[in-house]
Amino acid sequence: MDHPTCIVEEMKQFAVHSALPTVYYIPDFISQDEESCLLQQVYKSPKTKWTQLSGRRLQNWGGLPHPKGMLAEKIPTWLLTYCEKMSSLGAFSGETANHVLVNEYKQGEGIMPHEDGPLYHPTVTTISLGCHTLLDFYRPVSSLEGDVQTEENRFLFSLLVKQRSLLILQDEMYTRVLHGIQACAQDTLTDKVVNLSAAAALPGETLTRGTRVSLTVRHVPKVMKTRLLLGRKW
Repeated sequence: MDHPTCIVEEMKQFAVHSALPTVYYIPDFISQDEESCLLQQVYKSPKTKWTQLSGRRLQNWGGLPHPKGMLAEKIPTWLLTYCEKMSSLGAFSGETANHVLVNEYKQGEGIMPHEDGPLYHPTVTTISLGCHTLLDFYRPVSSLEGDVQTEENRFLFSLLVKQRSLLILQDEMYTRVLHGIQACAQDTLTDKVVNLSAAAALPGETLTRGTRVSLTVRHVPKVMKTRLLLGRKW
C-alpha cells in the first residue's frame, strides 16, 4: 500500500538529495535545555521500563506493536510533546504518532542491519541525545547474486546523526534498504557519509562516541480497541 509523502513545505530545505528518497536531516532540532530535560526524564523512568538487549537497552512507550494490533498504553507528557511535534511536520501523512522507542547505546555498542517492517507507517523519525552516531545503509541480502554477500559489499552509504538533530526516513529509505550502527568507539568520516555538509562535518574527521540515547517516534496504524471494563457500573 502506498503512503503519500505529506511533509510540510518548510521541511523540504532539509532533504538530503545525495541519499535515496527520502531523507530529511535537521541539525539542532531541539535546544540544549530540551536535550537535558529529555535525558533526565529517560533516566528517571522506572527500572522496569528498561529492556536489556545484546548491544543496547531500550524503553518501549505507547504499547507493543503486534501484527494483530497494538494494545495502546498512555504515553507520558514529556514524550507526547514530541509525538505531536513530529505529527505536525506531516511525517505520518496526517496521522498522529502513537509509539516511542527509547534506545541507549553506550560507547562501542551498535545494532545489526535491519528494517523496521510493516507494523509501522513507513516513516521513522529519530531525535538523538547525548552523542552522535553514524547510521549505515545496506542493500537487502536478496538483491545481490553470485558473490558471497557481506555487509561490506552490500554497504551503500552513511548518515552522520549528531546530538539534538532530527532524522526522518521515508519511502525507499524505509522500505527498500536496511540500516544499522557499527559497534565501535570512534567514527572516521569519509565521502560515503552523504550529509557531511548538512551536519557541519568534513571528510577525514574522527569523532569519538559517548553514550547516545535516541527517541524513535513512529505511528502504529493497527491499534486494538480493547477496553478493560473492570469496575464499570452498569
